[in-house]
Amino acid sequence: MMRLFGSNGVRGVANEEFTPQLAAAVAASAGHLLGREMALGRDGRTTSPMFRDVVASALLSVGCNVYDFGEIPTPALQYMVKSKGFDGGIMVTASHNPPEFNGLKVIYGDGVEVPRFLEERIEALVSQGGPEPVAWNQVGRVTHLEFLEEYVEAVVSHVDAEAIRGAGLSVALDLGNGVASLTAPKVAARLGCRVYTLNEDIDGEFPGRGSEPTPENLGGLRALIKATGASMGVGFDGDGDRSIVMDEKGEAVWGDRTLSLVAQEYLKEHPGETIVTPVSSSNSLEEVVSRYGGKVYWTRVGSVVVSRTMVDNGFNLGGEENGGIMYGPFLPVRDGCMTMALLLEIMARRGTSLSRLIAEQPRLYKGKTKTPCPNHLKEKALERLAQGVKAAQVNTLDGVKITYEDGSWVLFRPSGTEPIFRVYAEAAQRSRVKELLDQHVALIEKVVSELASA
Repeated sequence: MMRLFGSNGVRGVANEEFTPQLAAAVAASAGHLLGREMALGRDGRTTSPMFRDVVASALLSVGCNVYDFGEIPTPALQYMVKSKGFDGGIMVTASHNPPEFNGLKVIYGDGVEVPRFLEERIEALVSQGGPEPVAWNQVGRVTHLEFLEEYVEAVVSHVDAEAIRGAGLSVALDLGNGVASLTAPKVAARLGCRVYTLNEDIDGEFPGRGSEPTPENLGGLRALIKATGASMGVGFDGDGDRSIVMDEKGEAVWGDRTLSLVAQEYLKEHPGETIVTPVSSSNSLEEVVSRYGGKVYWTRVGSVVVSRTMVDNGFNLGGEENGGIMYGPFLPVRDGCMTMALLLEIMARRGTSLSRLIAEQPRLYKGKTKTPCPNHLKEKALERLAQGVKAAQVNTLDGVKITYEDGSWVLFRPSGTEPIFRVYAEAAQRSRVKELLDQHVALIEKVVSELASA
C-alpha cells in the first residue's frame, strides 16, 4: 500500500507529484469513510481554486453534501467542522511549502486532522482505485458558507479581552500573503490593539517573502516593529496555522520558548497538568513545567501527532518549536490567531513586555537547518545514520536524536512534506549549536551521496 500522508496531510508539486487525479481519489475516499456532510476550504495558492473544484466534485460523486467556505485559514475551517457538527472536512493547502506545492489536509469530525488509522484506510482505498461513485440521483449538493466572523469571536471569547483592551498594546502582523489576512487583523483589532500589517494581500505566489515564517524571512516584520513601536510582531504561514512571534525589539522567539511561556502561565492556574510537545522542542520546557508539578509528554514531530495525543489523553496544552500553540479549551490544533491572543493576554495580565516575559524562561540556544534528500532515499539514509552515530544517548522515537554528555543534542529526521532532512540542535552555547549543525549536515550529505551513487 502506498504511503500518501506525510506529517501533515498529502502534499506535492502541483500537477507533478500532486495531481488532480490524486486529489480526487483522496477526497472521494475521505468522503466515503468520514460521512455525508463535508466542509471544504482552501488557501490562496494559485492552484487552490483548481483543486477546490476537483475535491468538491469528488465528494459530490460519492454522495457527500459539500459546504464550501471558500478562502479560509485551516484552523478556522477546523473550528467550523467541530462547531457546526460536520462529519469531516478537507482543506486545500500546502501550508508553509513553496508556491509550486499544493495538498490536502483531511479533518475528522472533532476538528482535528484524521488519525493515522484513518489515513491508512484512505490510502488503502486510493490504492484500490477509490470508492465506487453513487447513482446520478444520489449525488450531493454544494452550499457556499461564510462564517469567519464567528471564528474571530470564538477566539476572542477564550481570552481576557477586557484586560487586553485596557493594556494599550499594538501588534505588527506579517501575513505572508496568506489567508491569515482574513482573520488575524480582525482578532487583534477586536482585542483593542493598534494593528500594523505587512504582506496583507492574498497572493498564491507569496511575493512578499518566503512562504514559511522563519526568522530569516521576517526582516520586513522586524523593520515594521521598529518603525511603529509595536508591542509584538507575528509572522504567519500560508494557511494561518503556524506563527512565529517577535518581541518589541524585533527578536524572533522560537516556538518552544513561546510554548514555555504559555505553559508557565497556564500551569499557574492548572498545576499538575501535562504539556505535549515533539522531541524537537527544547529540553528547557521540562524545567518550567516541573515548577508547577506538571509533566512533559514527548511525541514524534508533527502537529497532528501532538493534537491527537492531546485528544486521546485529555491534555489541554501542546505546541511545537516551529511555531503554533495547541490550546485544548478552544481546539487542540495549531492556530496562529489563538497563539497571538494568548500572548496578548499574558502581556496584559502581567503588565510587562514580551522580551521580559521571554527572558524569564530558561535559556538554551537552538538552531535549525535542512539539507536535501530524495524521498526514495530517506528510509535507507535514516537507517544508516542510526547505525553510525555514537553518543551518550540515542533516541529513535522520530528520526535520530543524539544527546551528548554536555547535555547538548542534535536531531535529524526526514521531512514528511518535502524532499529534505531537517536538522535541529540545542546547546548552552551558540558556537556549540553551529558545530553540531555543521557536523551532522555534513554527515547526512555524505550518507545521501553514497546511497545515490550506489
